[in-house]
Amino acid sequence: MPDLVVSITLFVLALLIGIEVIGKVPATLHTPLMSGANSIHGIVIVGVVIVAAEAHTPLAYVFIFLAAVLGTMNVVGGYVVTDRMLEMFKSSKPSKKDEKEGDK
Repeated sequence: MPDLVVSITLFVLALLIGIEVIGKVPATLHTPLMSGANSIHGIVIVGVVIVAAEAHTPLAYVFIFLAAVLGTMNVVGGYVVTDRMLEMFKSSKPSKKDEKEGDK
């Protein structure tokens, strides 16, 4: 039982710290931060795998499942947002190489 209390306390503290840190970031920086968030959530997923090896209670499996699903959602969402952001910087004009081939 003490392990459960420690685990829940760490989870709540991590949640509060995460909300506090992200809450201080201006809205214009949220999209570029998604790329950095991918690496952090990748570490979370690795941590979930390590913790899953030591889990023995059904409640631990529930928390492991939630962490894995939420971390995976954030990684995939981060890649989608980053891809959309990079698409904005691609030019829609044909390149000079394409123009030369069209003249032939």
